[in-house]
Amino acid sequence: MNLGIIGGGQLGRMIAMACYPLGVRATVLEPGSGSSASQVCDHIAGEFDDLQALYKLVQASDVVTFEFENVPVESARWLAERVPVFPPARALEVSQERFAEKQFFQSLGIPTPPFAAIENEADFHAAVADIGLPAVLKTRRFGYDGKGQAVIRTPADADAAWQKLGGRPLILEGFVPFDRELSLIAVRGRTGQIVTYPLIENVHIDGILHRSIAPAPNLGEELGERAAEFASRILTELNYVGVLTIEWFQDGPRLLANEMAPRVHNSGHWPIEGALTSQFENHVRAVCGLPLGRADAVGSSAMYNFIGTAPPALAVLANPDAHLHLYGKSARPWRKVGHVTLRASNAAELQEKLPEWDAQFPRGG
Repeated sequence: MNLGIIGGGQLGRMIAMACYPLGVRATVLEPGSGSSASQVCDHIAGEFDDLQALYKLVQASDVVTFEFENVPVESARWLAERVPVFPPARALEVSQERFAEKQFFQSLGIPTPPFAAIENEADFHAAVADIGLPAVLKTRRFGYDGKGQAVIRTPADADAAWQKLGGRPLILEGFVPFDRELSLIAVRGRTGQIVTYPLIENVHIDGILHRSIAPAPNLGEELGERAAEFASRILTELNYVGVLTIEWFQDGPRLLANEMAPRVHNSGHWPIEGALTSQFENHVRAVCGLPLGRADAVGSSAMYNFIGTAPPALAVLANPDAHLHLYGKSARPWRKVGHVTLRASNAAELQEKLPEWDAQFPRGG
């Protein structure tokens, strides 16, 4: 079995690394050379809309997947006429446009913050009056890691937000005074089998994920079941195959959908060591038509991103609970260059160790 992967970042790298124990050969399509993924698998150099490069990927692949959601939908559809592509192009189309994504959630009965489409300045002022402040103004496409958005708390903030982002399709969302941010990693196989990982608690700094804890502490069973049910609705409606991630705001007993990512996800790195089957292995299993593995957590885990630069490996691995992953990337401000997952036997032990781990792995830049 040969798996083609569109995108050569660290997610593509970890998908490729999950292929080989399963006897699957990976080929990545990425502009240029020396990408994180191309260091561990075959590589085709080309843009994501380059038909010659896409055709080379078809020739090298029995099935194609992707590591990020901004793959051109037209490219995914062109590929799907020649080779199976999972997840489907429709999932890309829905997730790439924030207004369409929120409408999709609502069509399935999945709660969201209030929102409104913005086409011009008159729409903007009307939406601010209707939704109220605080609110968040976002671009409808290509936002990632907190980019392309502005929080509006006062009328002066509204003017500044419009000056920053106006002149393109936008969405205004009501600001949720959430208790915490959660995410759910779910996977659906070709036969319709669905497996979900435990809900994850996430802490973002400057819009970039800093730390994830899994399973999320102090979580009632009902909330996890509700998140899994919502995920099942999405997976089934899209006839989805592969890993899907849904990010949530928890507001007391409520779950509000923030966004979905039709791919493996940064908050799902912990299962490499912290669950019976990693998200990467389950993604490969799903898209290649193999049975899915169990997603039960093994103890409790905390995952920290390394942003900008990574601490020395010796310093990280001096902690006996640590599992280090470096992505083969050069240091650069705000760039994800690696992560560490720390395991504890249970939730109580994790909470005891968390202050020490937080001090050892502060947020980088």
